[in-house]
Amino acid sequence: MRTSTAPWTSSSTSTSSSPTPTRTTPDCFEPSMLVDVIEPGLATTVQDLGRPGGYDVGIPPSGALDQNSAKIANLLVGNPVSAALLEAPYMAPKLRADSDTVMAVTGATVQLLVNGSEQPSWSPVAVKAGDEISFGFVQAGARVYIAFAGGIDVPAVMGSRSTYALGTLGGLHGRPIQVGDRLPLGAPTAAAARSSVPEALRPSWSKEVELRVVLGLYDYRLTDEARDVLVDSVWTLTPVADRTGFRYSGPRLAFKERVQPFGAGSDPSNIVDAGYPIGSIQVPSGSEPIILHRDAVSGGGYAMVGTVISVDMDLVGQCSPGTATSLVPVSLEDALAARHDARRAFEKVRDSLG
Repeated sequence: MRTSTAPWTSSSTSTSSSPTPTRTTPDCFEPSMLVDVIEPGLATTVQDLGRPGGYDVGIPPSGALDQNSAKIANLLVGNPVSAALLEAPYMAPKLRADSDTVMAVTGATVQLLVNGSEQPSWSPVAVKAGDEISFGFVQAGARVYIAFAGGIDVPAVMGSRSTYALGTLGGLHGRPIQVGDRLPLGAPTAAAARSSVPEALRPSWSKEVELRVVLGLYDYRLTDEARDVLVDSVWTLTPVADRTGFRYSGPRLAFKERVQPFGAGSDPSNIVDAGYPIGSIQVPSGSEPIILHRDAVSGGGYAMVGTVISVDMDLVGQCSPGTATSLVPVSLEDALAARHDARRAFEKVRDSLG
């Protein structure tokens, strides 16, 4: 796929008193395959598997919050798993294909419509030039992944096409898509899958979830009672749940009293600044724990009392507000075994597609 880093500019501007949306395409070329944005959905962004390696300069990896669903969507249309696609939280966009292509939809449970006719998710779907692609309401889960053969061919920034909106980096102009945007597609590299993902191998989404966590690095700052409350309580996901972090309501957690060290803040939950891993759990002032996700800052001054294991971060990304969440302590060995199991499960899906 193309990795040009040429600037993007508006290709046309309306002068009508009732302006039509600007349609934006690269100024350096006119791609032969495009997808037009009729309605953008809610904070729909271009994502791939992310840009690791930038934490030392404060740049988070970004990328799909549900990496497994994103990879499977790409497999279905014949793309490398790292190809760029759309991530749509809660409300998916309305699109129009400007050329014949193949698409696939995975992630949250949602009705896919092509020209008003329902099509299957977790399957390759052929669309023709001029076809209108729309979606119903998300029924379970939170984020829809929409892949097209060839991938969304926006310029790569630091090795990734993922959008980091807080830094206006990557994706299309470093922002969520807008009405009138034109998304260029790359040339397909392989044939689409010959079959759908078997029902038994598809994830299911529930309003009650368990997240496996490795406690630390600063859980010793909690009182013994608060440490028990952290893992014995059911936490409810609040509406504050986005690509930066997921905030939960529940009982208050007490920190042990101490004289704060030089460089730490005055609140008992403050520490001298430290790096934040993806999935780390903070409890500012002892209330409303926050699980940091792929657009979070790389460090700061709140104590990290635990970290959600990497393979469960996909599940975090598919949780919607109101989800009842339990935190289950596991060891590092358990976390590594879970990563192995997840890799095997993905290989089983890949092999099922022929």
